[in-house]
Amino acid sequence: MRKKSNIARYTADELATMRKRGKSRTDWTKAAAISREELERSIASDPDEAGMVIDWESATIEPPQAKAVLNMRVDRHVLDFFRRDGARYQTRINAVLRAYVQAQEKQPKKNRTAKR
Repeated sequence: MRKKSNIARYTADELATMRKRGKSRTDWTKAAAISREELERSIASDPDEAGMVIDWESATIEPPQAKAVLNMRVDRHVLDFFRRDGARYQTRINAVLRAYVQAQEKQPKKNRTAKR
């Protein structure tokens, strides 16, 4: 059984116009009246939050690193795969490469598949 969707989509201009008119669908009085305990219970009962534990002690803020310009050849099929989802395909390719590097760095040196 599918969930009923209650998502409303607005352009940035529409949202700016709504804010100028003071129009908001958020009941800020109700939101402000929720106690910390009620909020915690609500989050705990949300199935999307199940098992999610955030360790704020180990959280870090890392400034973005400068990108290097690279001209490389890749298989057409690989490029088409990333381009299929539209704009920012280069960002997705970079994310895949970053995840691979992080996975390799976690392995002991002798078990790494990448040759240097």
